[in-house]
Amino acid sequence: MNKQNSVSLRWVLLFLVASLVACSAEEPAEEVMTESAYNTELNMQELMALVLEPASDILWDSGGWVIDAAGYEELYPTTDDGWEYVRAQAAIVVETGNMLALPGRAVDNDAWMIYSEGLSTAGLLAMEAAATQNKEDFFQAGAQLYSVCTACHQAYNPEINNRFVDPSAD
Repeated sequence: MNKQNSVSLRWVLLFLVASLVACSAEEPAEEVMTESAYNTELNMQELMALVLEPASDILWDSGGWVIDAAGYEELYPTTDDGWEYVRAQAAIVVETGNMLALPGRAVDNDAWMIYSEGLSTAGLLAMEAAATQNKEDFFQAGAQLYSVCTACHQAYNPEINNRFVDPSAD
């Protein structure tokens, strides 16, 4: 093969490699940017009522203790299956934080994203505590979850607290 053919072959190969790299780099970026890749049919009220609230309530009802006229009662799971159940509910909390950050659901890229990440973080802490059956860490994860939910509601839906107020008490 002569020198001219060798140089031409190198340019052709270089062009092909560059074309392949450019094509493969463009396709995934386009998929990531497409909002239609996510199904966000559930509105915010449905997502909260059907997904996050039930899982969060189970976590809060499964950690801590009650002291009343009947005495002292611990709320923590007492079996391995019970701990696995609350761990699964904590995983729902983790993923709900991700769902809230999806394009089409995220209200903004500021505090909303911080609260969404905080929700996932609290869920991960609860998952870890449930996996090790660590009552104190599980309680603290529930407290962190409550703090994130309260802060987000104050910022984005302050009237939600009105549903807990008895109007006849005034």
